[in-house]
Amino acid sequence: MAEAEQVKVLRFWASPWSFRVELALKLKGVPHEKVEEDLANKSPLLLASNPIHKKIPVLLHNGKAIPESLIILEYIDETWTDNPILPKAPHERGMARFWSRFIDDKCVGACWMSCWTEGETQQMFMEQARACLRILDDELGGRRFFGGESIGLVDISASFFALWLGVLQEVAGISLINGEEFPNLCRWIEGFVASDVVTECLPPRDKLLAVFQSKKQAILATKSMVY
Repeated sequence: MAEAEQVKVLRFWASPWSFRVELALKLKGVPHEKVEEDLANKSPLLLASNPIHKKIPVLLHNGKAIPESLIILEYIDETWTDNPILPKAPHERGMARFWSRFIDDKCVGACWMSCWTEGETQQMFMEQARACLRILDDELGGRRFFGGESIGLVDISASFFALWLGVLQEVAGISLINGEEFPNLCRWIEGFVASDVVTECLPPRDKLLAVFQSKKQAILATKSMVY
């Protein structure tokens, strides 16, 4: 009898990057153990598994570590071939990688900074964020998912917009995404979060909101001590 595979995810429950990995494993039907990390006191296992960046998530497959969420997603797709999340055609695979990198390199950072800055700096990041979201909205078009009729790599990469961005907007008191300006993305969000497999993996919104509200209060308290 073949020895059972050992699959672990070093994660933080509120992280959109951890969510990516867990969703991909769920879509593939791969049983795995969730190892919760205290990001203020990182475990020796995490530091040894990702010594360069020292960040979650990390996938441990039979004791071998794979860091960085987008790299992990491709590893998962290549290792467990059922229910593929990357297209078969080389050009489509390349474009899926391109849009996933665009989301990480351009979109998420601008949206994140829009929620944690103020004044002119915030306005600058909000303009950048809306420009990126407009590109994504156009790319999605009338499709159900970025990958067509099923959730794929780009949809998993874009999952930050499905829950985390809405929570951050509420904490920051701003609006970046709405149905009038970004109809395709808003329709995608509704369909994405309505998927049973996505719902099973998403963290509770109220708990997520409490985490980021606490983070904002800590930042405000630090600022008040400066003046």
